[in-house]
Order: sequence, then C-alpha cells, then structure tokens
Amino acid sequence: MKNSTPVERKSERELVVTRTIDGPQRLVWEAWTRPELFRRWWVPKSAPISLLACEMDVRVGGSYRLEFGFGGQTMAFFGRYLEVTPCSRLSWTNDEGGEAAAAITTVTLEERDGKTLLTMSDLHPSKEALDAALASGSTDGTPETMDQLEALVAVLPR
Repeated sequence: MKNSTPVERKSERELVVTRTIDGPQRLVWEAWTRPELFRRWWVPKSAPISLLACEMDVRVGGSYRLEFGFGGQTMAFFGRYLEVTPCSRLSWTNDEGGEAAAAITTVTLEERDGKTLLTMSDLHPSKEALDAALASGSTDGTPETMDQLEALVAVLPR
C-alpha cells in the first residue's frame, strides 16, 4: 500500500506536507541534499517540465538554484540555506518571487523503526502569498513527488 501524503493548510500562512518514507533517515537526507539524487525525484514525472540544472551548496548561508524547462522556456528557483542539521533538519528561503513573497521551507526528518517521518512546511510572508501559491497549483504534484522520493530511497544502497 502506498503511503499517503497529506498537504494541509495549518494557518493563514503555513502549508504542511507529511509523509512516511519506507527507508532510513540518512538516505532520505541524502536524496534532499545531493544534487545528483535530488534531480532524480524532485519533478513529478507527469508534469510537462524538466529539471535542467540543480546546484546545491548545502550549508548555512549556502545557496541553491534549480532551473526548469517547459515549452521552450526556462524558469529558475533559488535561495539560501538558513538551517542545516545533518540528517534531521533543512531550511531554506525561496527568493525567486522577491523578498515580499519569499516563503521559507523547512524539512524535518525523524527516523522511526527504519522508516522516516518527513514533514515539510512552507511558511509564507502573508495569507495572500499562500493563497497565490495554492491558486497556482504549485502543490498539486507534491504527492507524486513524494512517491518518487520514496521509490528512489528504496533503490539506494543501504
């Protein structure tokens, strides 16, 4: 049975995704922090976009940049890492929309009996910013993306 991926609005500004991944915390962490692994699961396979470039300097103050291609156009997402606690917590800014619209994403990983509880929180600067993100459909692919993460973790060497 496939693990569920609830996407819930927790407040006017916060959206929270949870998922139990069948795999150890260390491997889930590696999938989030190693560009060659991240590229393999981040974009939903059903989406008409591709991840063209993935740069990650995963350390406090380090930056990331993701470049997507779709329909002959490109779009970049970028920001900086605010918190990096190996294997358990990763937090970053989403700066592509400008400072007024920048959300902060935090991922926490907690191992339980060989499985990993993943919690991803997006904290938006305002209710309107979260409303706009939801209206854009930006979270529609999240369950599929988490399925892909779990499938990748399943084939990584233990």
